Amino acid sequence: MVNGDALEIEQVAACLAERHAGRIEDLEPLGGGWWSSAWGYRVGDEEQVVRFGRDVSWYEADRTAMVFARPGLPVPQICEVGITPDERAYAISVRHHGRFLEDTPVELSTALAPTLTGLLVALHAVPSEALSPVLWHQPGAPLLSWRQFLLAGLVDDPESATYGWSTTLAADPKLAALSSRVEQRIRSLVDACPERRDLVHGDLLHGNVLVSPDADRVEAVFSWKCSVRGDFLFDAAWCSFWAPWYEGIAAADPLSGVITAPAVQCDPGALDDAAVRHHCYELHIGFTHLGWNIWTGNRADLEATAHRLGEVCERGPLALPG
Repeated sequence: MVNGDALEIEQVAACLAERHAGRIEDLEPLGGGWWSSAWGYRVGDEEQVVRFGRDVSWYEADRTAMVFARPGLPVPQICEVGITPDERAYAISVRHHGRFLEDTPVELSTALAPTLTGLLVALHAVPSEALSPVLWHQPGAPLLSWRQFLLAGLVDDPESATYGWSTTLAADPKLAALSSRVEQRIRSLVDACPERRDLVHGDLLHGNVLVSPDADRVEAVFSWKCSVRGDFLFDAAWCSFWAPWYEGIAAADPLSGVITAPAVQCDPGALDDAAVRHHCYELHIGFTHLGWNIWTGNRADLEATAHRLGEVCERGPLALPG
């Protein structure tokens, strides 16, 4: 976890012992992201996962997201959310097994393609309402439009945990030139982005989706803290922007899959200016991750992200099927 805020196995065992009457067995670390850590364990015949993080609202979002579960979009059952005596947020959920989506090898891309398309279509299929807040799981959050949300991502917000990245960007001539060019492009394209309120996961990679070993089904979709209500093409752009890092996803070509899906093609207006919208979202994803990598101090990832962002900006909108 960030700032070395890690847990020892004895601490996790003690925490779980207070919450389960049965014996805790097979306790093992499952890794985690920048913000959290996860541990798998068993009580009797029940396999569960406990996650620890900084903000209980992240796990409340996961619990709320259970209502989105449907074929192709399995959302793990959250059994308990709370705060430990030492003020760590935690969530206990039913354990699912599989491999992380981004770990799917290119040899399985033929199987992965319909699986990933099915996930994007399932997200698109979640009913939307015109008045749904973009920041749907954040009580008291600003009532932004989708376009305002996109533009807000270009600003170094003092209220954000990652505040301060703009100073470093401005001090690096190459990054400053790139970020200025990308920002201008995004602002020129944002009016083409419709005020849709599709369910957007917002972070489908980075250990947040499990697929079966043979890649023919999605086993679990979790970590909904980045989720918003907006344009379904944002999740497709997420996959395509990061595709060079993951050969299996690149070969599966999820963007073409979702663009040609009958359910999407039958949605009036869903594909209007699709190439421009998708391009805008790719640029937005790359731009915001410049700030993220500056804040985390990861120079290698910063340079790789900047290189990819420059490619996408130079390339322009993709030619989409149909």
